[in-house]
Amino acid sequence: MSDAARLLGLRQPTISAHIGSLEVAYGVELFHRRGRGIELTEFGAQLYEATGRIYRAEEQAAQLLLSARCQYHGHLRICSIGPYNVTPMIKRFRGAFPSVRVSVTMGDSRNIIGRILQYADDVGVLLHAVDDSRVHCIPFRRQRLIVFAARGHLLASKPKPTVADLEGQEFVMREDGSRTRAVFEAGLLEAGVKVRTSVEMGSREGVREAVAQGLGLGVVSDSAFTEDHRVVALPIASLNLHNHVHLICLKERLAAPLIHSFFATVQRLRASGGQAGP
Repeated sequence: MSDAARLLGLRQPTISAHIGSLEVAYGVELFHRRGRGIELTEFGAQLYEATGRIYRAEEQAAQLLLSARCQYHGHLRICSIGPYNVTPMIKRFRGAFPSVRVSVTMGDSRNIIGRILQYADDVGVLLHAVDDSRVHCIPFRRQRLIVFAARGHLLASKPKPTVADLEGQEFVMREDGSRTRAVFEAGLLEAGVKVRTSVEMGSREGVREAVAQGLGLGVVSDSAFTEDHRVVALPIASLNLHNHVHLICLKERLAAPLIHSFFATVQRLRASGGQAGP
């Protein structure tokens, strides 16, 4: 009892009184008192084992919290319109916080906003600003739209195609809800040019494959245009259309450590020109 009192910074009678009141309150005997010594009863040993587990769990929780001061742990859930903009963000973030697990789902802009509002994901990457009082939104990059064709297409051999040359052409389009499609169709409407949608695809990869197979022209953001010997980008004169990549989360969750750190990482990446290096 004297040793316990010194460890806790209390007086020995205080410790003895606390043990005595605990035994009286629950009608148990925790110690055998033999002269000036004591030893645990069988029930006391069982209680010691149970409380030991509590103290060990408390210690583990404290160690986990302390480790988070210098190295975040956890799981960050991201929903993105595609892999091309989000992967440099993840590369930079994981370089700073390698113990964080990141999972990514894909969807269109409407789906992404819904998932953020429903707490299904922590962060969203999409192609337009979100005007919603519940949502925190920052810009990441502006990207140009590119029209591309199969190498055997007539426009692929034309030296300087214009917007007017797109009149009546068949296009492979993303499904309704695609921001890229909406921006492109609005630009054509302003230019007074009409095209036909021959095929709708649910992914950029699907659009690229359909264009490569000669099913029509395609349109994609410059960041998503990947090298493929079967297709070629068309240098359309006076086609000056863009979409804008933005990062969103719920305002009420912006201060959460992982979300806050991811936003800070993306802002540094943007300041460095969008490259994923250190």
